[in-house]
Amino acid sequence: MKTIKLLTGYFLLATLMVSCYADVIIEDDFIEESAFNTDQVLQSFDLWYIDINATQGNGEVPFLQRAFTVSFDRGVLYANNNIVGIGKTGGGYGIDVGTYGTLRGIVDIDHDIDGRWALEVFAINRNTIELYDARSDTSYFLKGYQTNTFDYDMVFYDNINYFIQEYDAWEKIYTSETGALNNFDDENYLQFLPNFFRSSLDMPGTSISNLHWDFEGDYEVYDVQGDNTLKALTLDYDFFSDDYFELYVINDSTIELYHPDSGTTYEFRGRGYQEYLKSAKGDESKKRIKSSNPTMNVKRKKLK
Repeated sequence: MKTIKLLTGYFLLATLMVSCYADVIIEDDFIEESAFNTDQVLQSFDLWYIDINATQGNGEVPFLQRAFTVSFDRGVLYANNNIVGIGKTGGGYGIDVGTYGTLRGIVDIDHDIDGRWALEVFAINRNTIELYDARSDTSYFLKGYQTNTFDYDMVFYDNINYFIQEYDAWEKIYTSETGALNNFDDENYLQFLPNFFRSSLDMPGTSISNLHWDFEGDYEVYDVQGDNTLKALTLDYDFFSDDYFELYVINDSTIELYHPDSGTTYEFRGRGYQEYLKSAKGDESKKRIKSSNPTMNVKRKKLK
C-alpha cells in the first residue's frame, strides 16, 4: 500500500479559465482540497509528457504505458500514442481516447479500450505530477508543457527506437552525389523491428507486400555523449562488418543516415505507417518499456 505523500513545494499553474481569468498557485494540500482543484491541476498544462523511465512499480496502466503524452480537457482525455503526427494530430493534443472526472485528489478515467481507472494525483513540483494506481501499486510521472513551448524534437530523439519502428519499411529516396562508393549504396529498403533489422535491394516504388528482404541482422541505436540531437546507428552486416551511421530526424516521415566512412548522405521515407489509435491491434508490441540506449563517445562528422 502506498504511503500518502506530503505535497511539498509550489505548483505554479498556467492561467486558467474559471469564471474569469486567474493565476492559481497550488501548495501542499491543494490537490486534496476538492474535485474542482484536482481538475484545475490536470488542465493547467496542455500536454503531460509521460517519463516512462521514471515509472515506479511492477504493474501498469495500459493507456499510460502506450502514450507519449496525455491531455485533460474539460472531461475529455486525449493521448498521443504515436510519435508520427505528434504536434499535428488533434491540434497537438492527440486523439480522443476516453473521458474523465475528478474527485478529491483522484482522477476517474473511463478509457475507450482499457475501461475504468481511478488514479490518485500528487503534485511533485511546479510542473510535474504523479498518477498512482493503487491496484497495481504503480506510479507514473508526468511533466507538464504548453503546446507552444513543447519540444517535439525532444520526443523524437528521446524515443527514437519507437519512431523507427512505426513504419513497416523505410524507402531510400535520396543518395548524395558526394561520397565514396560503398556496399550500402545498393540497399533501398530498411525495416526496424524490436530485436533486429532487415534490408532489401528491391527497386524504389516496390509494394511493401512484394518486398524481398535480402538480409536480416542486429542493429543498435546509441546516444551520443554531449549531443542530444544526434543518434548513432550500427547495422551488423555479416558480409561487410558493422556499418556505422549518424542518424538524424528530418520530419515525422523522413530520416537521414550519414555514413562517415564514405561521406555519403542517405534519406529514407517511411512507408506503411502503423497507427495506434483506439484499436487494440498491435497494443502489446507498442507498449513502452523502461529502456536506455548505450552511449557512444563520438563527435558528429556531418557538417550542419
